Amino acid sequence: MKHAVEGNASDVHIEHTGEKVRVRFRVDGVMYTSLILPLDIHSAIVARIKILSQLRLDEKRKPQDGSFSAVMDKKKIDFRVSTFPASYGEKVVLRILDPSRGVKTLDDMGMSADKVALIREAIKTPYGLILVTGPTGSGKSTTLYAMLNELDREKKNIVSLEDPVEYNITGVSQSQVRPEIGYTFANGLRSILRQDPDIIMVGEIRDKETAQLAIQAALTGHLVFSTLHTNSSAGVIPRLIDMGVDPYLIAPTLTLAIGQRLLRTLCADSKKPTPVSESMRLMIERQFEDLPESVRSTLPVPTEIFEASPSATCPSGTKGRIGVFEFLQMDKDIEHVILTNPVEQAIYDIARKKGMMMMRDDAFMKAFAGVIPFEEVNNIL
Repeated sequence: MKHAVEGNASDVHIEHTGEKVRVRFRVDGVMYTSLILPLDIHSAIVARIKILSQLRLDEKRKPQDGSFSAVMDKKKIDFRVSTFPASYGEKVVLRILDPSRGVKTLDDMGMSADKVALIREAIKTPYGLILVTGPTGSGKSTTLYAMLNELDREKKNIVSLEDPVEYNITGVSQSQVRPEIGYTFANGLRSILRQDPDIIMVGEIRDKETAQLAIQAALTGHLVFSTLHTNSSAGVIPRLIDMGVDPYLIAPTLTLAIGQRLLRTLCADSKKPTPVSESMRLMIERQFEDLPESVRSTLPVPTEIFEASPSATCPSGTKGRIGVFEFLQMDKDIEHVILTNPVEQAIYDIARKKGMMMMRDDAFMKAFAGVIPFEEVNNIL
């Protein structure tokens, strides 16, 4: 575990392969094999982790979830544990949470200055719903924490409902859901509404009941932050409708939807410039061709892009990750589409005509600037 923390791993996978025990680390979104151990140590490792996490040692037939903390180099590190019954034996995955890294600011997220200003303006509104969307591990919680950190926590009653509480923020009443005892996001949100909140953060909208309660909270004078699992910011609207929320409630409530992903960043001393080929030039042109001319004319025209080049100080050529973002801001035209034709493509089309930059556009911009390898652009569809 200490080796994983020192290597900036986000997750540790311990798995019985039938012939050996393989330990893999996820670093910057990529899995690496770190250790190969003999089979006879597998049960002892799993048992020790279960004891630390207060899980049942005798339960091997179904998944279990738990957590524990450890002090490493005078720092408290939190581990979120998940066990899973695989064919050769239980697999254990540990998510590493390092509270000492602190909460990032919006300025540290990799957003452009105008997008940071857009968020700061949105979180000043007295009520409404702000949603952050993306797959697991795309940095949604980091963005929510950055927004919470911007708020006036002295003059506002801010309450959060999380699974789990990853970072403690002074001035925010943070609560962790416990579904095993019936304390779900929906039940917790009902209780929060009786706590005289100004601002509510819900870690994730997972079901119809939570979605409807979040919308109702936003409609009744509260500012609500939450996350959804969709592929794009435009996708949050049909997703909410699929959950049973009426379009006429979404239109006046949703203030801002933010889509995001994390991409690997180049090491400053080992990136390799490469001239833009004809195929790359055509790829770049196609990416931006549906934007208004007024927007296209302001975009850079690159003559070179950058590739990861391994070096002695940066063996993989990349280190760390940065966010790429897209912002769907509500206006009368978007509201009209929600009420008349709330499908993702229709919402995308109207937003694009207004010059909305997508996550893939943001990835291109960061590739042109030499922040990420050009190949990372292909990880955004």
